[in-house]
Amino acid sequence: MLNTDTQLIDLDGAWPVNPLDLGRSLDCRSWGPKLRYCAPTSIIHSFFEEIAGKVTPFTLYGSGDFHHLTAIWLRQITTPFVLISFDNHPDWDTRPPHWCCGTWMNRALESALLKKAVIWGCANFEFNPPHRWFANHAALRAGRLEVWPWIERFGPSARRRWAGITAENWKERFAAFAAGLSDSPVYVTIDMDCLQPEVAATDWEQGLFTAEDIAWALGTLRKSTTIIGGDLCGAHSPAQYLRWTQRRTALIDHPKKPAPDTESAVRTNLIAARQIWPALVGAA
Repeated sequence: MLNTDTQLIDLDGAWPVNPLDLGRSLDCRSWGPKLRYCAPTSIIHSFFEEIAGKVTPFTLYGSGDFHHLTAIWLRQITTPFVLISFDNHPDWDTRPPHWCCGTWMNRALESALLKKAVIWGCANFEFNPPHRWFANHAALRAGRLEVWPWIERFGPSARRRWAGITAENWKERFAAFAAGLSDSPVYVTIDMDCLQPEVAATDWEQGLFTAEDIAWALGTLRKSTTIIGGDLCGAHSPAQYLRWTQRRTALIDHPKKPAPDTESAVRTNLIAARQIWPALVGAA
């Protein structure tokens, strides 16, 4: 049975049509090159105006290059909530562009309804200096932004700054975190680059979770609180950009790794998505 609370927003062909028996599919391919990696605020507003009445609680969409759109999906929420992100990157950079896949967490934190944003599973260089200097330190100090990264990828100074998680203790720490959310509904965003390279094919550096890990975490959340919405992004797609400035910045920022075969990437990502998606939407 189709779930009318779910949809695919197709920006880049990262997923086949209706891959997970979703309620519907929106063809937004004409928007993809305009929005990919970063976009001027005017384009973000125009896109939101077009889809505002069509956003559903749970959204499947394309490459992690579009992760900044999560800050748009959050606009449908009308009650105080906690944002939980599973991501290999914190997406907390305070430098321009204002709307970018690497800065979108700051757009989410602008919501008065957002009580706290908590990021699990980062495993990249942004926790080491000098990159962490550009984090949203005001939100970190205020307790509105919390991070639980893998310490295996840390340098010595980062280990002194963040407790982090390990393969041995992350489930215990996540279960304790989830147990404290009983009075807070949550929105969950999952970037597939939080998964190991063997598990998912993405356009970015990748982390240490398995699909089973994420499904377990979502089930643990549901035991303690309500997941009122969520999204899954991060699948590979060939990059197309509208503006030369957008293309240049994106090429500098992306990791220098060979692009995966598109057909193989789709098969790999569908296997992972079929484990994660039911747990996200409550159909598991």
